[in-house]
Amino acid sequence: MNEDFLHYVWKYHLFDIHNLRTTSNEELVVLNAGLHNQNSGPDFLNAQLKINNQFWAGNVEIHLKSSDWYAHNHEIDKNYDAVILHVVWEDDTTVFMKNNAPLPTLILKNFILDSAIKNYQNLFSVQQRWIPCEQEIKTIDAFTFDNWKERLFFERLERKSNEINSVLSNNNNDFEATFFQLLAKNFGLKVNADPFFALAKSIDFNVLKKVRFDKHQLEALLFGQAGFLEENREEKHHEELKKEYQYLQHKYKLKPIAKFQFSFFRMRPNNFPTIRIAQLVVLCHQYQNMFSKLLELEKLKDFYAFFNVDVHPFWKTHYTFEKASKSSPKKITKSFIDLLLINTIIPLKFNYQKSRGEVSESDFLDLIQQIYAEKNSVINKFNYIGVSSKSAYDSQALLELKNNYCAKKRCLNCAIGVKLLKK
Repeated sequence: MNEDFLHYVWKYHLFDIHNLRTTSNEELVVLNAGLHNQNSGPDFLNAQLKINNQFWAGNVEIHLKSSDWYAHNHEIDKNYDAVILHVVWEDDTTVFMKNNAPLPTLILKNFILDSAIKNYQNLFSVQQRWIPCEQEIKTIDAFTFDNWKERLFFERLERKSNEINSVLSNNNNDFEATFFQLLAKNFGLKVNADPFFALAKSIDFNVLKKVRFDKHQLEALLFGQAGFLEENREEKHHEELKKEYQYLQHKYKLKPIAKFQFSFFRMRPNNFPTIRIAQLVVLCHQYQNMFSKLLELEKLKDFYAFFNVDVHPFWKTHYTFEKASKSSPKKITKSFIDLLLINTIIPLKFNYQKSRGEVSESDFLDLIQQIYAEKNSVINKFNYIGVSSKSAYDSQALLELKNNYCAKKRCLNCAIGVKLLKK
């Protein structure tokens, strides 16, 4: 038993509301349970009660034990002067109001419904489950689940947006510079995200804007800063880039990152850091204000067209600088673009709109529902227990559900958990 459960029982009236009595045997009628307070102060605000037919308006505080009132120092906190009812599981001491009269107290365990306790124990007692409600989640009605998924999606988007704020702050709120850094980070996927992010941050964005018009200089800048041009090679393209980078390095006082940070191990060749850098070069060269142009796009097919670029001819026959390979176009795939949309473009676009006070939720929902659902162990497990994902909207919502509710046992804050506990 914990206070969260008592909050839940009080909030949803899962107790015998017709026969309530305080510890002083006074008749208690709950007219309004109050507003659940998620911040500091009493647990429920602006409640309305009748105690022995006398009307009371004020706040309600909930504890496992009455003595917790003193353990939490409420007796010296003015925020608790307007508490009109103390709801407890166990009454082990008397609490006094400001006028020295005993604070009306309700021992909730005497009135709680058996079904509420049974459902609570059923949800939390089984430790071996992947998620607490894995056997019952399929019974949730579509209306409840659909509304909850929408909230989960925007909670996840909001959290990603907040994580972007620190990058924006470091770039003096320059959205173009921030987009370049986050785009580069996601070009590295999970394995090479950190070195790609370090690469992007190692280049002053003003320098990037100056050289982006010259594709050769831009390629030399990115590969040089990534540390791939430090060796001596007889290959012509490598030597030309190295010579150009030495000029840029001297001119702009550049300091490259260490090449060893990039991993090729167990990577598919199309995901090699060298190929992803080559693709990044073409994008930065082709679009002067990349983020501004992406803001104008709404349809998924338009994003696919935006990223439909050709790498330098050298990279069509190479995966690394070391040796040639069979010619292939090295296009950015649609599945990779989907990841860029989910992890970079949509969160940053949401952040941008939020900063201007003009968030269009329907546009984000329309776009994310056009994208295929992600494939990972979490989504596969949801599929196994009967919860399928038709689009990235579903998979993003389910990832948020698993990571920030199920894994943390926040069932009492989850619409699914609440629905099951109220049965």
